[in-house]
Amino acid sequence: MALAMAFVTAPSLLLIDELSLGLSPMLVEQLLDSVRTMRDAGTSVLLVEQSVNVAVSVADRVYVMDSGSIRFSGSAVEVRDRPDLLWSIYLRHAAVGMGVEGDRAPTTVALAVPAVAAPADSSRDRVAALEVFEASVSFGGVNALEGVTLEAAPGEVVGVIGPNGAGKTTLFDVISGFTHAQRGRVALDGADVTSMAPAARSRLGLGRSFQDSRLFSGLSTHDTLAVALERFIDMGDPINAVLRLPVMVDTEAAVRLRVDELIELFGLQPFAGKFVSELSTGTRRLVDLATVVAHAPRIVLLDEPSSGIAQREVEAMADLLRRVQRHLFATFVVVEHDIAFVSELADRLVAFDRGSVIAEGSPSEVLARPEVVEAFLGRDAFARIGSGKALTALGAATEPGHSAKSEQ
Repeated sequence: MALAMAFVTAPSLLLIDELSLGLSPMLVEQLLDSVRTMRDAGTSVLLVEQSVNVAVSVADRVYVMDSGSIRFSGSAVEVRDRPDLLWSIYLRHAAVGMGVEGDRAPTTVALAVPAVAAPADSSRDRVAALEVFEASVSFGGVNALEGVTLEAAPGEVVGVIGPNGAGKTTLFDVISGFTHAQRGRVALDGADVTSMAPAARSRLGLGRSFQDSRLFSGLSTHDTLAVALERFIDMGDPINAVLRLPVMVDTEAAVRLRVDELIELFGLQPFAGKFVSELSTGTRRLVDLATVVAHAPRIVLLDEPSSGIAQREVEAMADLLRRVQRHLFATFVVVEHDIAFVSELADRLVAFDRGSVIAEGSPSEVLARPEVVEAFLGRDAFARIGSGKALTALGAATEPGHSAKSEQ
């Protein structure tokens, strides 16, 4: 709608800020076609985009900025033919910044965070970590969820994909207790939590991130992470704080140590003293993920973790989340539009459309299903691959300024 309004005004210059943010590949494909139409009509377009692949698919010239400076500029043809030039700049130090350099082990857990080990019995007969059975939710006659059943085994990473409005976030709201299903039930580790409030489910080990990073805007990054550790602080009474008894001093020192570990793990050192309200969308997303990890949950719901994050961090994040998942031996359920990212991260994909599950299985199986392509993926290769070195494989297939769709 925003692009349509801009098109009506017939601008000579159109500025677009993060065209693909939070959108499914099908919608990105449609928007890219609209941008090309406006360009062909004589409108100059300046596009700010986190995904290199999306930007290059429509751009004639590419500029890469880092820390307020332009680090690279060139034609889209140069980027297509020599993607290593761009990646050497755009992805440098990405793994270091995200805390996943080489084979470095994840940082140790401080305070009273329970150490969790993988169970000796790896049988598929053990109780599912998460179970949603026949969940149905409607809003004003619109079925957001219709008889949805989903399971996730202990230590499994399940990716949930689907077009915008398919019901993915509503599913997370039902699992976490913010929305109560009209029918169906939810179980965590075999315990029925259907009637429990969100706080009670959190105490049972359920953690969740949100699309809009619901954080305390008036706190610094450091203090936000400290608040997330409240679950593990035993001595929180005011007498200890007023008298500065040794137990309180030791607890505060342990909190500072754990916060420092989380800041290092997520590469947040430059932002530790900044207020959350001062952070960019991508940095707030990383802080949000760090607060989830601080809680040490057994079941983690991640709602579009790559949204708003630069491509270099997205490509490092899959490895980071895998390390965190193995460290906590947590079950991850990830809603994501970035196909390359979720395919690398997930053991299994579940595809949604119009409130129902339309496909389930390994990433390669689900992404090859015709109904998934029709409902979600579209045909534009660059729109489908928000992250990953797509230019290496796809560069020869698409001329700059032309849709991959036209080549198929």
